[in-house]
Amino acid sequence: MPPKPPRKGAAAAKGPRASPECGSGGTPPPAAAARLDFGETDFVALCDTLRVSDVVRADAWKMYEKVSSADGMLVGCNEKKKEIWGICIFTAAVDMDEVTFTFTELLKSIGMSVCTCFELLRKMDVNMDTISTKVDSSVSRLRKKYDVLLALYHKFERTCELIYMAQPSSPTTTEVSFPLVLQTSWITFLLAKGKVLQMEDDLVISFQLLLCVLDYFIKLSPPALLKEPYKSAVSTLSINGSTRAPRRGQNRTTRTSKQTDTDTKVIEVLCKEHDCNLEEVKNVYFTSFIPFLNSVGVVSSNGLPEVEDLSRQYEELYLKNKDIDARLFLDHDETLQLNHTECSQLEQTPRKNNPEEDLNAILLQTPVRAAMNTIQQLMMILNSASDKPSDNLISYFNNCTVNPKEGILARVENLGNIFKEKFAAAFGQGCAEIGSQRYKLGVRLYYRVMESMLKSEEERLSVHNFSKLLNNNIFHTSLLACAVEVVMATYGRNALQSDGTNTETDLSFPWILNVLDLKAFDFYKVIESFIKAEPSLTREMIKHLERCEHRIMESLAWQSGSPLFDLIKQSREREGQADQPEPACTLNLPLQHNHTAADLYLSPVRSPKKKGSTVALNPTPVIDAQPVLGLQTQKQQKSTSLSLFYKKVYRLAYLRLNTLCFRLLADHPELEHLIWTLFQHTLQNEYELMRDRHLDQIMMCSMYGICKVKNIDLRFKIIVTAYKELTNTNQETFKRVLIREGQYDSIIVFYNLVFMQKLKTNILQYASNRPPTLSPIPHIPRSPYKFSNSPLRVPAGNNIYVSPLKSPYKFSEGLLSPTKMTPRSRILVSIGESFGTSEKFQKINQMVGSSDRQLKRSAEVSTAPKPLKRLRFDIEGQDEADGSKHLPGESKFQQKLAEMTSTRTRMQKQKVNDGTDSSATEEK
Repeated sequence: MPPKPPRKGAAAAKGPRASPECGSGGTPPPAAAARLDFGETDFVALCDTLRVSDVVRADAWKMYEKVSSADGMLVGCNEKKKEIWGICIFTAAVDMDEVTFTFTELLKSIGMSVCTCFELLRKMDVNMDTISTKVDSSVSRLRKKYDVLLALYHKFERTCELIYMAQPSSPTTTEVSFPLVLQTSWITFLLAKGKVLQMEDDLVISFQLLLCVLDYFIKLSPPALLKEPYKSAVSTLSINGSTRAPRRGQNRTTRTSKQTDTDTKVIEVLCKEHDCNLEEVKNVYFTSFIPFLNSVGVVSSNGLPEVEDLSRQYEELYLKNKDIDARLFLDHDETLQLNHTECSQLEQTPRKNNPEEDLNAILLQTPVRAAMNTIQQLMMILNSASDKPSDNLISYFNNCTVNPKEGILARVENLGNIFKEKFAAAFGQGCAEIGSQRYKLGVRLYYRVMESMLKSEEERLSVHNFSKLLNNNIFHTSLLACAVEVVMATYGRNALQSDGTNTETDLSFPWILNVLDLKAFDFYKVIESFIKAEPSLTREMIKHLERCEHRIMESLAWQSGSPLFDLIKQSREREGQADQPEPACTLNLPLQHNHTAADLYLSPVRSPKKKGSTVALNPTPVIDAQPVLGLQTQKQQKSTSLSLFYKKVYRLAYLRLNTLCFRLLADHPELEHLIWTLFQHTLQNEYELMRDRHLDQIMMCSMYGICKVKNIDLRFKIIVTAYKELTNTNQETFKRVLIREGQYDSIIVFYNLVFMQKLKTNILQYASNRPPTLSPIPHIPRSPYKFSNSPLRVPAGNNIYVSPLKSPYKFSEGLLSPTKMTPRSRILVSIGESFGTSEKFQKINQMVGSSDRQLKRSAEVSTAPKPLKRLRFDIEGQDEADGSKHLPGESKFQQKLAEMTSTRTRMQKQKVNDGTDSSATEEK
């Protein structure tokens, strides 16, 4: 249902803001006179339509003049005047907290879709002060909500088509039609979502709530309107005594309050059809949906709630939030439709040419399907796990000098209560049990990974007493936080943004650190060991944890109060030496990954002691709880965790710098090494500049400073524009930089007032005849995290990729499941025609991979790879002869397989010619 037009009475009540009327005596008031200076009557009319104040009008017009006069900022600005006006009004209103219109009203007024609006906002944000971080945050919230709503509506529409008959033949269904049920169900869901969920951008809980709504309306619908298996499920309820006639005769409160476990047949079918966890959905049903029905007070008509009443209540909610009117999805309103040229969101599997082939073998990779698949993969790992310590773990506990069992159990219970409370505060009190369920999954993973770690340590050190490690509170809290974060990230996998990237919710990392009161630097220590100890983690979860590690190295570990600064200070205060966290001379050495969690949490760190004291912890790795004391005759060893942290920071910093230099300084490759030297010097010797700041801020300032002294015209505006195109960047990084305590400004102000003042002498040395000694380029290692084999691009193959055939079944924990494969994980191949069944792909792989060569990621290749085969077809799709002869009766497919053998020699020569192309690893 479209939104109601603005009420004239309400507009009139706003007085002078509605129109530029003259004041008493025929003299225009100052505000009205200011409006006349805008010079654009259409702009004034748009402001009147959106009921904005005079202050917002003036600020919006000022922004429009700035945008339209900027050189090259917007091409075709005159043709998009109204759209740009609207965005300027929106931006000014948000900045001033004077939003008098909904986002949908804005889109309707300027005739623009959500996707186009987001894209135009991005284009307008060229200068660092055009769009504030406050507006960025508001737009991000709208984007998340839109993406989730879009994904849910597509899922809702397809699901309803599978549930209801579009044109039932029975005359008893004339009062309750499919369009009416569709409309009423969707509006009921929108109202429930707005009232039940405080965090509306959570895709999984929202979808579980949608299933509850579908269950409710299936039970209210005439059986003649339903398809199987839902028709049989409703019939089963009638046979068991829940007949439809008495249900309709009851009032709504009585009917909803009598829901029992025997009335869950329909929800069981829905969960089975959509691969949802039944217990989780039932939890949402009884703790959130039933209370919602009892509180909403709707009036039933023809067995269904009155759609007008539901729509009225939803409109009140929508007008209060001033965001998107999601009822318009029912009308396929153009403001909510995807712009496929700019916003490709729903990634789907290509249709097969032969409709008779098994269409169910390959599932649509929609956001909801992807989320359900990821959750099921996690559940398969944890189904056999326990939320209590296993017998093996108990044995490890008993071998300790100080048995840690009671402390571990008490810690798990205490942190569980805190987690449940914080989860309920974020989602709503009705979701407290959901939080408890997710925490229990995290506990299962925590015990599972702990046992795996201890087994590895036992094999490595040939010891059985792990008392020191297992009585370390920070180690346990970090390990539990990591396990819970994996669960939260699995459930938090939301819809793709309209630009194709993943969104983050308010419960995304580092939320878990705040909940468990854990320092980011301590959390970092466990990540690599966690990944190594749990081989069943999906590629997505490994990459998520790797991204968490990067965020810690970029900024989180550098926050005030972080133990990192204490470690650096202790490292530099050693007697008789000006020590460094990690000497630059080690940068070009390979990074070793043979450390464990015990090495990092128990690494020798000098305790504060009086000068001249000779007692210290033995630097030899000790797992036992009893401290080994000895005379300190040599300088104390560094902290393993600090040394490893700096090594990783240097490598991450150089990789990001290298990427930015490639985009901006391709004509001046010699500058990269100079910039890196300044960058590395700052991290090593002026590390206080990183306090409460971001690694990329120092990187951009280093680049600007070197280009400045080398007379290279590279402005911050250009640097920022290129930086925004890098992966995992945030505009707040360059828009809001700490200047001094409590004061923030743009990165330009930071460079002039802070960075340049601190490093001026050092920067000027690069302009002299005797520049500083260049820092070694870090050795860039392969990732320590093992991913599944990626597809390899065929040399000169015109976007043809080859990857190992993956089974349509996923084997994990002894279970086979045919529903886990998705288009992304299966990595499908399409070369202009359908090859048919998976058996044919198997034959291709047998021919291509006859040498049994294991495909590896390009970063792991140490010897020249064997040549890949290329499928060669001409424009008409016929095979290239290659001089080979074919037997009569051979199919095209058989001919292609035979010709692949004859191309080996030619491909080998081409492999050498193509060079780096053959080893490049790309994902399509």
